[in-house]
Amino acid sequence: MINKKIKNIQTMIGLDMVIDGSVKLDNGIIVYGQIKGSIKTKGPVRLAKSAIVNGDIFGSDIRIAGVVDGDISSSGLVTLLKTCRVKGDITYKKLVVEDGAKFEGKCEIVIENSNISY
Repeated sequence: MINKKIKNIQTMIGLDMVIDGSVKLDNGIIVYGQIKGSIKTKGPVRLAKSAIVNGDIFGSDIRIAGVVDGDISSSGLVTLLKTCRVKGDITYKKLVVEDGAKFEGKCEIVIENSNISY
């Protein structure tokens, strides 16, 4: 279910959908299915517990409950929920890691004046 508090999310990848290729959009995305490629957006990214992404993720506010095999770059907050499995490096302004989240990689904080390029 999509949380009503989530703003600027206009695209949803359903549970039974597999995308073989990268996704580029201006607004946010919520993923329940699988993407074999990168996600690039200026908006928020939400990955449900069922989501699998084999590629890099770029977004403003990224919340991961599923599986990511790739790097994550955020101009804002990255949240790794307890159900997630992430293998890749994370670049962020703020980072929250719940107890139980599985993460293998490096973390790098974004300096205030730096910009993340999408």
